[in-house]
Amino acid sequence: GEYLVTIEEKGKATFLRAYVNWRCMSTGSARVCVRMVGHKMEESYSETLKEQMSVVEMPLSDPPLCVSCCPVSGDLLVGCRNKLVLFCLKYVAINQDLTVLDFERSLILHIDNFIPAEVAFCARHIAIMTELDVLILKLELAQQSADRVERCVDRGGVPEKPRGGDFSTHTSQLELDEFIVCEKPVELLGEESRLCAIPVTLESTELPTEHTERFRVRYLLFRRFTPDQSPFGFCEETKLHSVQLLPVYQAAHEETETKRELLSLFCFFSLPHAGYLYSVGKSVELISTYQYSEKSEQAVLTPQFLHVITSESLQCFTVRCSAAAARDEDPYIDTTVKACPPVTLDVCTLRMQLFIGPRAICHFKNHVILLTKADAEDVTERRKPGRMMLSRKADSSKSRTHSEPEPGWNLYLINTVSTVQLFREMVDYSRTYENVKTESCIHLLSEAHLLVRAALMDPGFLDSDEKEELLGAFRESCAFLGDCYSRFDTRDYCLALPYYRMSGLSVTEVLKRLVSEGDERQTYERGFIFYLTHSLNEDINEELSKEAANKVLQIFCVADPVQLPHILCSPCMSNVCPWRAVKCLQKVEKTLPSVVLTLTKAFMALKMGDLEMYEREMDSYKETILACGFAGLPELLRQRQEGMAVPTEFAVHLKGTQPGLLVAAAVALHENSKMGLEEADAFFKMLCGNSENSIPQLLMDFWEALLVVSSEEEVLQELLLRVTSQYVWRISKQQLPETKPLKTTEDLINCCNHFGLIFPWVTTIMAEGAPSDEGYHEDISKLQSLLCSQSASIAALLPVLVPLTEAGAVGLTVRVLCSTRLGRYEEAIDQLLARCPGAAVSYAQHELKDENRAVWWNKLLPELCERSRVAGHACPALLSSLRAETLSVVAMELELRDFLRLLPEDGTAAFFLPHLLHCSQRKLLT
Repeated sequence: GEYLVTIEEKGKATFLRAYVNWRCMSTGSARVCVRMVGHKMEESYSETLKEQMSVVEMPLSDPPLCVSCCPVSGDLLVGCRNKLVLFCLKYVAINQDLTVLDFERSLILHIDNFIPAEVAFCARHIAIMTELDVLILKLELAQQSADRVERCVDRGGVPEKPRGGDFSTHTSQLELDEFIVCEKPVELLGEESRLCAIPVTLESTELPTEHTERFRVRYLLFRRFTPDQSPFGFCEETKLHSVQLLPVYQAAHEETETKRELLSLFCFFSLPHAGYLYSVGKSVELISTYQYSEKSEQAVLTPQFLHVITSESLQCFTVRCSAAAARDEDPYIDTTVKACPPVTLDVCTLRMQLFIGPRAICHFKNHVILLTKADAEDVTERRKPGRMMLSRKADSSKSRTHSEPEPGWNLYLINTVSTVQLFREMVDYSRTYENVKTESCIHLLSEAHLLVRAALMDPGFLDSDEKEELLGAFRESCAFLGDCYSRFDTRDYCLALPYYRMSGLSVTEVLKRLVSEGDERQTYERGFIFYLTHSLNEDINEELSKEAANKVLQIFCVADPVQLPHILCSPCMSNVCPWRAVKCLQKVEKTLPSVVLTLTKAFMALKMGDLEMYEREMDSYKETILACGFAGLPELLRQRQEGMAVPTEFAVHLKGTQPGLLVAAAVALHENSKMGLEEADAFFKMLCGNSENSIPQLLMDFWEALLVVSSEEEVLQELLLRVTSQYVWRISKQQLPETKPLKTTEDLINCCNHFGLIFPWVTTIMAEGAPSDEGYHEDISKLQSLLCSQSASIAALLPVLVPLTEAGAVGLTVRVLCSTRLGRYEEAIDQLLARCPGAAVSYAQHELKDENRAVWWNKLLPELCERSRVAGHACPALLSSLRAETLSVVAMELELRDFLRLLPEDGTAAFFLPHLLHCSQRKLLT
């Protein structure tokens, strides 16, 4: 809403009035409507409100002492003796074409023995100031009471009395004529501020409805000062002034253009010679302390500046609101990607303008309004609050006399310098410190950066014509700060990286700013090297020219030669001269030899086409050490482009000449968390030129090699599933690998626990099967070896194995292996007897042991007898299985009576008699 609130005196009465639609007076309209707050206006009467000013009278039981308007909601807070009254702004719809502003008294805060000199109100935060005390409260929503008729009274609570004294604002009447009692200074932040022992009681005055909000009080800050002392007594001029709550809003965005979201809140108050700025939003803390060169009269805080008037001047100080708000908006702003000057940065004075007799100051947008009086003597004594604690004489205030208007009053409207212009001036002034390389240059540029950042947080930013200009100034300020942290030897040198990133400058542009042409003896500070190292080692799509790449090579050869291998493998350095690079690497190798240096030299030799040098370097170390070297510098094998791992020339060469070393290096990268499974898949597919859905043999070699060394259960199960799927696909599709596998089945069995010895009965089944699978024997044996181990989860592999269930002997082995691993032995025996009875006894000998031994006589013997009766001599394998082993095992295990019960009634006695004799003899012997 747009209204003007005044505290007016007429005679001995004090009035609180709000002027609505006051702009009509500037158009020449003299019509004025006077109405009481909350007065219901009839439609016929209110039609005239469109073209006239309205004066809204707000009656109060006590004279108003101070007033504050909330810049967020437009609500009004009035300070009276021992209480604060809250008026909520509301819009009253008279008809479809007319809506007028009105107020509703909604809440009273009772504070006993407390007389406010000034109040500030913003977003339910209340700052109350007396002569020497400041109390900051917050109205928080409380839970609705079940009984809505209950009177909405919430007592803020009478806090416990702290040890060491009572901090209440009313003083005990212990003063004598010879003494003045003063309480010690106190600062209580957050929850501790409840110890101030100032009880606050809330009284709701609005009509209770279903949507009535109940509040409770939360204490945020209490600060008490003591009067200045001197050998001649107390200074009665020590009084607080200019309490203010300043909101900072969320940075403007296109989609939320019409909304203003509160981001941070700050509170400022001042003594005659010092000012204090607190953050009271997400946390309560002191941000800055201001020291004035002379006694201040009044101050006004803005997001960019603090304006202070003294008896002779208007002073302007920098503020840290934007730095604190930036961290509220983004708690991770202090990283290698983003940065912001610290909140603890010392404040400084920007300007000091002389004026004769400043009396009052206020601020609006880019204007400062200043009221002055030319007379040397101040005849308009500042009104003193009713509560006086320094002297008994102050209780009797002098009666106010009405004098005639005096000459000498002046009103100044001062246009502040635009943000961009002031930024330019500060940048120009900072150049005076460039050569001396002091922190003063960084400090001044940090001030300029915060100035622009504060302007960008302005809620009216989107509507401003300065939008692009401000964004350009912001990027420029980041570039200047990046230059400072790169050129100066400062402990915060690492800030060069985030500031250059925020500036949008490329590596080539930064090189042009910092590197002098033809200066061979130029030195480079840590910040510049830090920026180059991180920029070249990260995923940036910038290819340096040959000249720029050679310059970077020269810089690191002088400043940080240890980083040369990493720098030379950067995608940005693809145009570097390999011959120069080798010369630099050879110099480093004389003092710090390493396998990484050797591999980098081999890489450069490949670029030069010098295969003899390449082979000489690669022969310097064993393959295992070379693989570890690749783990130390993965960029030798793959470079990131647009988020993808692209194989290098080195990887392509290894694929054709040393595939085993390439696979070992990839395994080392994975085990050192420098290449994930999915990234390895994409890498090998791109390297081998395969499509997204096909699996190259080199990737299979990588998976098999990784199974040998990996110890993570989740990774192992994923690898087992992948290799099994590929084995099944090749066998079912009769697809041969495009290259010879690096490891045979025997190699995997010998070195990997996840590949087991193939069971004899599996070999028996395969020997009796058709020879059509001979071309894929390696994949078949690897699959069978995998299923013969105890590592793979059969339940997870069953869906993958489905294509092989009907694939002859291979399918039979797979089915029987799965049944066995799942504990289904009788099902496995049925499968074997149906398809390959010759392997049944071999299976039973291998699998039916210990607790599973009963399957011999409960399942195998009855099945063999039944099938032999049906088949007769047509199936000699069944008779052989029955005679060879089954009856012998049963005779050894069972009692004679149990053995006889198992024999078929129509069986041939001569066939079973030897086993019965053996069983009875075993009994006699025992």
